[in-house]
Amino acid sequence: MSPEDLALLHAAAFTAPPPWSAASFAGLLASPAVFLVADPRGRAFALGRVVAGEAELLTLATDPGARRQGLARASLAEFDRAARERGALSAFLEVAEDNAAARALYVACGWTQQGRRPGYYVAPGGERIAALILCKSLA
Repeated sequence: MSPEDLALLHAAAFTAPPPWSAASFAGLLASPAVFLVADPRGRAFALGRVVAGEAELLTLATDPGARRQGLARASLAEFDRAARERGALSAFLEVAEDNAAARALYVACGWTQQGRRPGYYVAPGGERIAALILCKSLA
């Protein structure tokens, strides 16, 4: 998927926090630490990075019209595999506290809450939303 494709899918999947631009994706993908796993048909992707044996799930997006088909779960499984392949022993992510669907998916995939960042995200109306820090062993 090109940075433009990633930005379009991200914009379809997210309103808050604001979706990322093609330039943001291009900048991230230029880093050797960053990796992308994507559905072959371009309906879902996960973007991550591995530094010093720890993976970070930067973002996960699924086309709203293709939700509830296992694509996000498959992207997370592929993220785990790719992170391990790059030497990661553990992984972390941040998810908006009010994103119940994402939180349920992550818990079902073995992620556990390890922390909370108050006011991390800003909703379109200006409301501050906490981010939950979720972690997972990849060992």
